[in-house]
Amino acid sequence: MATKHLLERLYRTVGRFRSARGGNVTLTFALAIVPIIGLVGAAVDYSRANSLRAALQSALDSTALMLSKEAPTLTSQQMTQKANAYFNAMFVQPEAKNLQIAASYNSSTSTLTMTGTALVDTTFSRIIGKDKMPIGTSTTIKWSMSRLRVALALDNTGSMNTAGKMAALKTATKSLLTTLQAAAVNNGDVYVSIIPFNKDVNVGASNYNASWIDWTAWDAANSGTSGMFCIVGWCWNGSGWIQENSGSANHNTWNGCVTDRGTDSAPGVTAGYDQKVDPPIAGNAATLFPAEQYDKCPVQMVGLSYDWTALNAKVDSMIADGTTNQPIGLVWAWQSLVGGGPLTMPPMDPNYPYNKIIILMSDGLNTQDRWYGNGSNVSPPVDHRMYHNGSGTCKNIKDAGITIYTVQVNTDGDPVSTLLQNCASDSTKFFHLTSASQMVATFNQIGTNLAKLRIAK
Repeated sequence: MATKHLLERLYRTVGRFRSARGGNVTLTFALAIVPIIGLVGAAVDYSRANSLRAALQSALDSTALMLSKEAPTLTSQQMTQKANAYFNAMFVQPEAKNLQIAASYNSSTSTLTMTGTALVDTTFSRIIGKDKMPIGTSTTIKWSMSRLRVALALDNTGSMNTAGKMAALKTATKSLLTTLQAAAVNNGDVYVSIIPFNKDVNVGASNYNASWIDWTAWDAANSGTSGMFCIVGWCWNGSGWIQENSGSANHNTWNGCVTDRGTDSAPGVTAGYDQKVDPPIAGNAATLFPAEQYDKCPVQMVGLSYDWTALNAKVDSMIADGTTNQPIGLVWAWQSLVGGGPLTMPPMDPNYPYNKIIILMSDGLNTQDRWYGNGSNVSPPVDHRMYHNGSGTCKNIKDAGITIYTVQVNTDGDPVSTLLQNCASDSTKFFHLTSASQMVATFNQIGTNLAKLRIAK
């Protein structure tokens, strides 16, 4: 805008000189036009240099973030080499001359400082004797004391097989893991859990002897008389009558799936164990996790970990099958942050503050849980277990001081999910996507926001 105003003033001035008829006007104009053009040219050169400085700042910020993870272990020479390598890969501006990049790390304050300077050749300013214009900027990253614990509840239902959603989810999640890994200076600064879900979740078949499993429904469904003609407690096996439910299958044949915990009869929408993370109590069936031989059992969940290789491998192993039960994915994400059942919570250092985050991603509406729905029709009671009239799992989680991000990947023209909107901690933490490809950018945005919790400035 300043350049525009200067040019307008120049045009007006030239116009006045052209219309003047005094004897000394030509000489006066000739003397005056040189500094005027110089000033206007300086504004043009300054605007160009300022644009270049903005690009320099952006590349410097990105370089500092990339370098920050390695900085504590590098020598000064190594840091300079890596800083220039990272920076030059992002900043390609041939008009920036004599470019100088410097990086330093202060171990006592965990602070990384980077500076960048360059010279820009001028065009118009040469008239007034200024042939180069210096630009420079700096950035500082100081790691805060805050630590992160992030639970990822990821939709692994059958519809994720369409529109490239499962492939995009894997790419987006692995990119998010890279960002979170970079936000950790030391092991344990950032932990992540991964909870793949459909109608059920998989707690691991190797836990078949655990005291926190309820086998009541599983035994009934997998007994030696399952599928036989039964009446009044007796079943026909083709050659004779045997007692119903006799000869139950061995628990070591269980595939690891559990469904919503609570009572066997369908509950109302008031608080139940499927909406809480109260510890399981042996002898109290409603608090235990009900085993189910679900034939579309998702891959086994991973509790809080900073084994980034294993976390990425878990993402790669995910498959899409089964129906949608967002509440079970959400409550097990919460369970992973506090421990319970097969999941242990790493101890927290009282000298550090902790930020606890859940990211719930789903591509559809709820269709089935332990009690309601048939897998294809929307079942409002399933939604109500999650959030309804200010109660449910979402509220319980937020009341516990945990931040919830929700992502709806809506490639089928479904309504915008008011359930996921209400479940998110605030409106900025709900994302409505209409294509699978948007997942990568969205997860990157969330990852950047979370990384900022670890960076003081």
